[in-house]
Amino acid sequence: MQIKKQKILIVGSGGREHAIGWKIAQSKRASDLYFAPGNAGTLELGTNVTISATDIPKLVEFAKKEKIDLTLALPDDPLALGIVDEFQKAGLHIWGTTKAASELEWSKAYAKEFMKRHKIPTAKYEIFTDFKKAKTYVEKGLVPIVIKASGLALGKGVTVAQTREEAIKALENILIKKVFGNAGNEVVIEEYLSGIEISIHAISDGKNYKIFPSSQDHKRIFDGNYGPNTGGMGVIAPLPFMNQTMMNEIEKEIVMPTIKGMAGEGRPFVGCLYPGVMLTKDGPKVFEFNSRFGDPETQAYMRILETDFLDIVVASLEGKLNDLEIKWKKDAFACNIALASGGYPGNYEKGKIISGIKEAELQPDIIVFHAGTKTDKDKITTNGGRVLGVSAIGATLEEALKKAYKAIEKISFEGMQYRKDIGKSAMELTKK
Repeated sequence: MQIKKQKILIVGSGGREHAIGWKIAQSKRASDLYFAPGNAGTLELGTNVTISATDIPKLVEFAKKEKIDLTLALPDDPLALGIVDEFQKAGLHIWGTTKAASELEWSKAYAKEFMKRHKIPTAKYEIFTDFKKAKTYVEKGLVPIVIKASGLALGKGVTVAQTREEAIKALENILIKKVFGNAGNEVVIEEYLSGIEISIHAISDGKNYKIFPSSQDHKRIFDGNYGPNTGGMGVIAPLPFMNQTMMNEIEKEIVMPTIKGMAGEGRPFVGCLYPGVMLTKDGPKVFEFNSRFGDPETQAYMRILETDFLDIVVASLEGKLNDLEIKWKKDAFACNIALASGGYPGNYEKGKIISGIKEAELQPDIIVFHAGTKTDKDKITTNGGRVLGVSAIGATLEEALKKAYKAIEKISFEGMQYRKDIGKSAMELTKK
């Protein structure tokens, strides 16, 4: 049977969008690829459209005009704004979670209450909108303690406070100074969970789901997990210290009750469920929910995924995930290391000329995924905090990482910073 070639629109401009576009470009189902707004890397795969990922009316108009067969809504902001609902109302084919289903991500308060209702293991918590009440709670509680803006804050709305003073300062920033705007109208204060942090991804069709291999992001800006949180400085997948028994426990305790619970509450979860999980001495616990693919996790997954990505999306949309076997490269490990602008995750300058990308990609098993880049008079320049992701695959994690770091030596731009210890703690754990 001949498969109809489809015009695909990918919403977003980061490394995740470039990686998924790169994978879709290899699909037997895809014809023309469009990215809104895309970056310098996505230009090599298709057409960039100068529409913001959050300008939903313009995106709907574009999809209608260009007769787009399928849109992939990948970042958190458009999902929270209801892009899926709006496209569906317009009779357009789109993949991603509805506004109601993605509330698991855009409201940490909702997510905590959901987990309580469905007995999904998570940290103890309280929710506050009043600064004085929150401050009193912190003054009486134990430290370290975790302070979270309830809404979306680009991965930067979480403070792990080591002292009460630090916790109160975080509360002031969120509730009084409004550094995260409306995302900080309420805060979630949680007990501190100690353990190993991992990322779990499951594609769902609303009833069925398929779990991807385990992965691990490195959130802090500096080596040794120091400094402020970022959107993610590097990732490894699969994790050499994880086994099937541990994955089965995560499925039973977290993934299954979440998909079942969302369906039961009239919010069927069609898309990618991504719980951040802490492996504690008391078992796995959810510290956050995301309702889309992680970035940089996606960049690693796309390197080891063998199945056509569009086959997965179609099965998810048609409720046929149970009929699909998702295949992964055998005995392969992947990593993706972020190269960031100087000053990130704080203030940073844009417009720095990038050199060496092509030279890096001449190295064995290297693909450079673009994130914060743009083209400027035939040159590629920096245009964001996380600029590039250097991805590699290998027969061992150590081999993949060695290849990625060797390739990074070829790339340079003014102020470039990156972590030198991606995957180090995972390899140490494996040796124990």
